[in-house]
Amino acid sequence: MFSLLNPRKHYLAVGRKKFFDFLMLAVFLLFFYGPLSNLLMLAFAELYNYPDLIPAKFGFRWWQFVLTQKTMISAVWQSFIFALTTTALSLFICLPAAYGLARYKFPGRRLVMFSFMLTNAFPKIGLYTSIGIMYYKLGLMGTFLGVVIIHMINTMMFMVWIPTGSFSNVHRQQEEAARDVGAGPFRTFIKVTLPLAMPGIAVASIYTFLGSMDEAQGTLLVGVPQFQTMPVMMYTIIADYNVMAAAVYALMMIIPTVILLILLRRYVGPDAIASGFKLK
Repeated sequence: MFSLLNPRKHYLAVGRKKFFDFLMLAVFLLFFYGPLSNLLMLAFAELYNYPDLIPAKFGFRWWQFVLTQKTMISAVWQSFIFALTTTALSLFICLPAAYGLARYKFPGRRLVMFSFMLTNAFPKIGLYTSIGIMYYKLGLMGTFLGVVIIHMINTMMFMVWIPTGSFSNVHRQQEEAARDVGAGPFRTFIKVTLPLAMPGIAVASIYTFLGSMDEAQGTLLVGVPQFQTMPVMMYTIIADYNVMAAAVYALMMIIPTVILLILLRRYVGPDAIASGFKLK
């Protein structure tokens, strides 16, 4: 009734709302894509003088420099080996724990779930320093196992929380129906429970893989000089060369992540992620 009697005010209100929505969208795009656009611009810059907004010259000089580094192939190879190993071991260790937390209600269950967040609640450098002291005593400094453990510590929360939520969403009646027709516990888990929980497990595996690929500080502290992954090499390039070389390397690190997310996009959704953070 108000809009029919006052059409001018109605259109003004609608116009203000649309303008506000457009403004919020523009701010979001600026903060989200602005850094990526700047990174892309610097990666193809040959001559850039701060505080200029636009490089004076574009080209592929720093791409050639980065791609011809002797340790480049080794860093890429080591990053993928660590990421695959970390993901496989995390699945082997954390999935049984996630299933147990989903199926059995016991005193202190929420506290156990909360404890997996502690490694992400403190500054990483302090945690890594403490771990480094233990590593010296255990002889794990500069070892493959030592670096894998560091990577698993950072990703264990995802590999426990998200699959726990996925297993909780599998109804017991479905498992009981399989048992009633003669399937044993292991076959029921493989044929019924695991496929139904697979979307959440896939999401957790993706986050674990990407988290391992991105880990730098812990690898730098306990793995160098024996192991040098892509993030560690990027730290070296940032310290020794200019911002254009670092931008090239950062862009190269983003490419595998984007490809992986595109290939597995049907598993990466808000429902699968959110289900892992619902405690029942």
